[in-house]
Amino acid sequence: MRKYSRIFVYLKDYKLAIAAYIIFTLLSIVFGIVSLAMFAPFLQVLFGVNEASPVVISSAGKFSPIELLKDKVGDLINSGDKLHALAMVCVLIIVSIVLKNIFLYMASRSLMPAKNKVSTRFRIDIFNKVLSLPIGYFTEQRKGDLMSRMTNDVGQVEGSVLSALEGWVKDPLQIIFYLIALFSVSVELTVVILFFIPIMGFFIGRLGRSLKKPSGEIAQKSGESISILDETLSGLRVIKAFNIEGAIRKKFSDNGYNLLRISNRIGYRQSFASPMSEMLGVIMFTSILWYGGSKVIGHSISLDGATFLTYMAMFWGIIDPAKSISGAFSNLQRGSAAIARIEEVLNAPVTVNENPNGTQIKEFTDSIEFKNVSFYYDDVAILKNISFKVQKGKTVALVGSSGAGKSTLADLIPRFHDATDGAILVDGINIKDYSLFSLRSLMSIVTQEPILFNDTIANNIALGMENCNTEEIIQAAKIANAHAFIEKKENGYDTNIGDRGMKLSGGERQRVTIARAVLKNPPILILDEATSSLDTESERLVQDAINNLMENRTSVVIAHRLSTIKHADEIIVLRKGEIVERGTHSGLIGQDGFYKRLVDMQEVK
Repeated sequence: MRKYSRIFVYLKDYKLAIAAYIIFTLLSIVFGIVSLAMFAPFLQVLFGVNEASPVVISSAGKFSPIELLKDKVGDLINSGDKLHALAMVCVLIIVSIVLKNIFLYMASRSLMPAKNKVSTRFRIDIFNKVLSLPIGYFTEQRKGDLMSRMTNDVGQVEGSVLSALEGWVKDPLQIIFYLIALFSVSVELTVVILFFIPIMGFFIGRLGRSLKKPSGEIAQKSGESISILDETLSGLRVIKAFNIEGAIRKKFSDNGYNLLRISNRIGYRQSFASPMSEMLGVIMFTSILWYGGSKVIGHSISLDGATFLTYMAMFWGIIDPAKSISGAFSNLQRGSAAIARIEEVLNAPVTVNENPNGTQIKEFTDSIEFKNVSFYYDDVAILKNISFKVQKGKTVALVGSSGAGKSTLADLIPRFHDATDGAILVDGINIKDYSLFSLRSLMSIVTQEPILFNDTIANNIALGMENCNTEEIIQAAKIANAHAFIEKKENGYDTNIGDRGMKLSGGERQRVTIARAVLKNPPILILDEATSSLDTESERLVQDAINNLMENRTSVVIAHRLSTIKHADEIIVLRKGEIVERGTHSGLIGQDGFYKRLVDMQEVK
């Protein structure tokens, strides 16, 4: 049960609710037994027994509740009011059934908040864990698969595991109490029943274990379907432009038919579980019916016909919970595959940890320094022994071929990754010794791909800024050369820009992200090829906005178009994760080295 330990942790705040569930369940079971126990007095009245039977001591050595009820009804019959006796029996049956169902409802109601809490906590914990995981984790994971774990797998836990755990409380209690009642009537017959129950459990258990592996395959295929759908919606223009609709349809349909095949396999086995358990139950019932009936007919046990029929009715009350336990076992096997996938995310290592005793850095006063920094990803060296210093107010540009490590190096400053070796210092203190929130509060990042949210332009500019006003937003947009196009929108700053800002052009999206950085007013600015994907006119507008943004700020610029960094205070040239050249633009041109070749390829004048 260790795989379900997280569920039990979530449930610990609901101890009173669980206790209430157990108490209400016990009461419902007791009144269920009472309603069945009234079956014998009912038969007694119908078949006209006119003499009260003495109270019988059962073979278990205790008073039999059925015989006690028969005795009381017999007293009523002997008093001469047979209809009154029948009415009393019917009233007791109704009352016991009503009470049984009231307590069943109260049991379900008391546990419902706890069950819903578990599924909610799973979703929240997965979401929070996703936010805390390092950027590198998501290069290995498909977004659709993560979404599937948060939706489909949590739904599987809610629909199978939690229901199964609930049944594993109620059904065993029902079996135990019914067995106690059966023992009070006949020990011999009940011992025979106990012989059959493990046999039934063995066959159902084997069927349940066979469901675990295909359940994991279903979860995987569901994640792949969501991933394909997400990629299709994101890349619809490319799909249509390259005429690959047919290939995408085939990819999605193949995945769907694989999912169908696995679902059918699980469905066949699940469908077989119910008839098999019912078949085994009927075999048990008829075996006890034949065995007990022969004993009653032969007068070899001290049971009359009415008591024996009541005993068989109680025995049938064990069949349904026994079947439910077998079904719950199958559900647990299915749900355990979902839990395993959820736990993979929740137990993923967080390589960038918040320092609980970290210093709160209020302002940036001196420099950013890389001291012998190396970074490895899966034992592959991405950066090797990097050392340089960026003084406050200066601009350092990072250039090099694709894959040289420029973006990785920049990502180390806000601790999207942590350096494997060496240290990064801000104002002479290792960034790991600062609180993560205060460190990132000093920085703004403008990336090559503008990241916007399905919200208004104003809310996208004011992202993370709680107390800014409309005037400040407008001023930031003016500095970013965005105010003019925003005013032309139908709703101005209140215009919704759609999913990922798709209602705006590329240049407009980039200028909104620059306005966001301007409003934050950070002392440190990281620009990751912010103009590389724009047309000439948009690039000029965005570059002007970037120049406005960079004024009086410390900037680390990843440059694709080298014409934009000619005035940088220092240019660091990376090649295969190492610094091969450094200096100003004119100085590097004079060295006639790697940087000069990059410039010549772009024909920078």
